[in-house]
Amino acid sequence: MMEKIVKDVGDIQSRLIDHRPVLQGEIRYFIREFEEKRAFRECRLLENLNKMTSDTNEHDLPRCSESMHEKLCDALTRLEAGNHMAQRIQQRELEAEQNTHLQVCVERRKQDWKEFLKEQSRLKEEVDEEHVKAVGRLSALYNDMKKDLDKYSSF
Repeated sequence: MMEKIVKDVGDIQSRLIDHRPVLQGEIRYFIREFEEKRAFRECRLLENLNKMTSDTNEHDLPRCSESMHEKLCDALTRLEAGNHMAQRIQQRELEAEQNTHLQVCVERRKQDWKEFLKEQSRLKEEVDEEHVKAVGRLSALYNDMKKDLDKYSSF
């Protein structure tokens, strides 16, 4: 009987203190629920992604392709026009360089310009010299006038 009491006390003690079997059952239930809900959520997400991809392929992709084709054709047309204009400009420049008469005139104008600048420099030097001389004359005149004034102011 004592054995039975000890055994009953041991069972009671294990039920009161040791909660592992109950916890393990609860944990298994929680994991099973979590995995089922997660699988359902992932399935829903994949279905939404599949729907979005098919909508994009059916509607947006053809519209974008068409728009891109139109824009690229327009850009190509503009590039060709720009290229044609650049070629015309290059052709005109080449013709201008080959025109010897124009080159002779340009060289003559350059030489005339150099001579003009030399003449202007020479004229500037002359004006500067005349200015220095005039300043010297005026200084001498004012000095003489100051001396005369000093003579009369001493009375």
